[in-house]
Amino acid sequence: MSSHGYESGRLNLPFVGICTFGKSPYQPDWDAIDADVAVLGAPFDFGTQWRSGARMGPRAIREASTLFSFGHAGAYDFEDDITYLPAETTRIVDLGDADIVHTDTIESHKRIEYGVRKILAAGALPVVLGGDHSVNIPCINAFDGQDPIHVVQIDAHLDFVDERHGVRYGHGNPMRRAAEKPYVTGLTQIGIRNVSSTSRDGYEDARRMGSDILSVRHARKLGTEALLARIPAGKRYYLTLDIDAFDPSIAPGTGTPSHGGFLYYEVLELLDGLAKQGDIVGIDLVEVAPDYDPTGSTSILAAQVLMNTIGRVLHHRKT
Repeated sequence: MSSHGYESGRLNLPFVGICTFGKSPYQPDWDAIDADVAVLGAPFDFGTQWRSGARMGPRAIREASTLFSFGHAGAYDFEDDITYLPAETTRIVDLGDADIVHTDTIESHKRIEYGVRKILAAGALPVVLGGDHSVNIPCINAFDGQDPIHVVQIDAHLDFVDERHGVRYGHGNPMRRAAEKPYVTGLTQIGIRNVSSTSRDGYEDARRMGSDILSVRHARKLGTEALLARIPAGKRYYLTLDIDAFDPSIAPGTGTPSHGGFLYYEVLELLDGLAKQGDIVGIDLVEVAPDYDPTGSTSILAAQVLMNTIGRVLHHRKT
């Protein structure tokens, strides 16, 4: 039985100390990553088409994540009767942020890709804190040379625009760029709804290029088990989660909120099932723009989803 963190002599409350993700150790040397999970910030929001501010997402998510760092020998879930993230076996490090070159999308994306490649080379699970959704483009680029992946997107918007006025790497383009990769075997796009960033021809292209597109209402009508059955089983999954997939009643802190979104447990149960039926090999969570939510609830939601997802990925890998 592992001991509580405060038995070391320090209480170390969430509001004390430095805000790494979940108060995990900071590893500034990207050539010395020795962990199961490595967290990387991608504070980039030059790809936004309306309200900016997601560049502040990584800091806000890290600060919110300290709420879940009480040191209680892991995170015991009494409904599952499982202790996730047990202290004695969980190895998470925070690498800090990829360097961003202001106004230079291509160079900034290269630096994000570099960080993700370092994580993959170390055999760790990359967890990237966005940033706008364009940061998914360099994350997917980093999987070139790896085994094939199936992309699972949870989002309000399809993000399948090919090009507008020469822009190919904004936050409306990432799923199109992913679908073009030979090592991406398909996409499941969940939560898509209302007036989208993608026109009808984009939806037609997405389906032609291997996407299964489901709205929130589709997902609710199917239920979690039937929804999971539509995602190819036994695959390597890359999970990209836009915070605007959630309803703005619980996640107002984002640049493009869209009413009619998911609630917390709908997404958590889907992610738990996904971690059971395949191997989640990469994660990004994007579009948290904390200045639009003075309550901090959106950042807390993002941190809570990530902590729970990481816990389930590590647990199901061992069972």
